[in-house]
Amino acid sequence: MPAVQPEVPAPQLPPVEELLARAHVVRLPLNRRFRGLLEREALLLEGPAGWGEFSPFLEYGPAEAGRWLEAGVEAAWHGWPAAHRDRVEVNATVPAVPADDVPAVLARFPGCRTAKVKVAEAGADPAVRRREDVARVAAVRDVLGPTGRIRVDANAGWSLEEAERVLGELAPVGLEYAEQPCATLEEMALLRRRLAAAGTVVPLAADESVRKAEDPLRVAGLEAADVVVVKVAPLRGVRRALAVAQACGLPVVVSSALDTSVGIAAGTALAAALPDLPYACGLGTAALLAADVTHAPLLPVDGSLPVGAVAADPGLLQRFAAPPDRVRHWHDRLRAAYATLPPAARD
Repeated sequence: MPAVQPEVPAPQLPPVEELLARAHVVRLPLNRRFRGLLEREALLLEGPAGWGEFSPFLEYGPAEAGRWLEAGVEAAWHGWPAAHRDRVEVNATVPAVPADDVPAVLARFPGCRTAKVKVAEAGADPAVRRREDVARVAAVRDVLGPTGRIRVDANAGWSLEEAERVLGELAPVGLEYAEQPCATLEEMALLRRRLAAAGTVVPLAADESVRKAEDPLRVAGLEAADVVVVKVAPLRGVRRALAVAQACGLPVVVSSALDTSVGIAAGTALAAALPDLPYACGLGTAALLAADVTHAPLLPVDGSLPVGAVAADPGLLQRFAAPPDRVRHWHDRLRAAYATLPPAARD
């Protein structure tokens, strides 16, 4: 029997023309390739409550992008719930780089004692990438030392058999958890049982299986994970993400999706609203950007970020404005996403 999802009223949406009139499209360079990207485009919304972000990845269709639009509208028109803390501990993020590059990457995350390491890079030969993944994780351990915490993120890139084999190789390094090793919850539930039977101590975290699922609470019912990773934009805003996180009944890690600091501020709002926050959050990703939309970007200081809204700077919006054809592209995406949302939510 499917789990019952928490009901949170949809935020009222302004007319689409009002959203477009308040939209700013930017193109920001990255420090290095991430998810196959060298630049990150985003549409920012300036509303009566502040700034929101609409930046679904280009492969996402209108229905999935509609969730991101609701999150951006919530931030810019409605604001966020009350906070329990004013700072949030964050992890470093290590892309699928050669092991020799790891010290330079970690240097961008001062004070972070937890690192998330990308593994299972798409398109690579499985045997080659396994060797590179093991070497990369070992290099992170060398930098962080024995007390540092390491988590790996496969972005559903392993088969069940490959996940079992590679996690067996990585387990001696000491992993806090492995994030989304397989594509489905059923595979993750079986992997979790296989690892336990083999004596391999690697907890599992669900990411895509939560944020892309029609029923994000199935992860707990199937006993497929020990931790859930939640992101504000794919879960339609801070309030809805908070409800999902609390209903799952599992420890929560709040993460971002290569957002600008405007989008990351929504992630810190969610992390601050959670009553318990046992893990460092994946919200330090502004360090992957070579430029941002504010002169005070949300970069880790002593391993944490402040909680609070971020306002985009007009000069930076102008400096990094996307070309006219990309502005039209993002306006078209916003229109298409808006059209998928329930009529009752539209003004």
